[in-house]
Amino acid sequence: MLTNPSQALIRNSELFQQHKVLILNYEADTFASQCLESASNVTALAFDFNHHQTLRPYANNTLQCYFGHQLPDDLLTEKYDSVIIYFPKAKPLMGYLLQLAAQHLVIDGLLVIVGENKGGIKSIAKLTPDYFSTPIKQDNARHCLLYTCYLTRVAPPLLLNDWFSQYALDTPQGQLQICNLVGVFSEKRLDQGTELLLSHLPENLQGRVLDFGCGAGVISAALLKANPQLSIECIDINAMALESCRLTLAANNMQANIYPSDGFNQINGQFNGIISNPPFHDGLTSTTDIATQFVKHSASSLAPKGIWQIVANRHLPYSDTIATYFGNVNVLAENNKYKLYFHQR
Repeated sequence: MLTNPSQALIRNSELFQQHKVLILNYEADTFASQCLESASNVTALAFDFNHHQTLRPYANNTLQCYFGHQLPDDLLTEKYDSVIIYFPKAKPLMGYLLQLAAQHLVIDGLLVIVGENKGGIKSIAKLTPDYFSTPIKQDNARHCLLYTCYLTRVAPPLLLNDWFSQYALDTPQGQLQICNLVGVFSEKRLDQGTELLLSHLPENLQGRVLDFGCGAGVISAALLKANPQLSIECIDINAMALESCRLTLAANNMQANIYPSDGFNQINGQFNGIISNPPFHDGLTSTTDIATQFVKHSASSLAPKGIWQIVANRHLPYSDTIATYFGNVNVLAENNKYKLYFHQR
């Protein structure tokens, strides 16, 4: 089943007939494969690891699939006749995607931007740099808008330093340097949930520790500040978050194993600690399924005597799920917005 933006693209597939196409920030469907009915060759770059996993089984000699914040090093100078951008859920990311697209388009190459009406795409004309022509609306269908424009001149080089902010963050463990790429949630201060979590970190944490949904790496950096001997694994589904986490740990002279994982699907073995402010959104939608699956898989991934500690919004139904998979519910601390749950094997 194609998403609405992908259905809008299919309606306009004549735009990239026999083109060499690059697709950026694609969604959880197989449009890139179906695009080959019109295009001669397709390269697809996912910023969401779940979306990459959805498309990867369809890869072949005319469909190349990648995950990350940019294409692999050997494709950094590759040029395409057309680039398709799916308008991101995090609007600040659009500027980065536009400059990334410009790195890979031939001069006069076609840029296609598609997105849902409610997702911010109506502001595309204001967001588009002057090395593109003015975006023109080509279609309004499936609750989506589709715009096209052309690369009119060579764009400035894409430098990651231009797209992240670095700031000092005071935590209960001490001051940290946080690096945050566009599209990654950050308040430039310690949010209430993470502050509650870090104010009650277990003192006896040791060994292999998982930071699930690591984001920009605040929790991992705090854990390593408190105990540099920990062997921390940072996972996230978002390419920009993973790169932010790498930059944050490097800025604090810290090291961890950072890799993408769709839930617990790419995780092996058990952990002595699972410490997290876990996500509960799928795109723009809040879902309890993420919480349920997180607790379920945490229970099977926690080693004997292991410590499981998470912070969550009070309104999320964690208690029943924790009772189901851990046997009891321990609320270590709480405030008017968050609860801190704790379990030790």
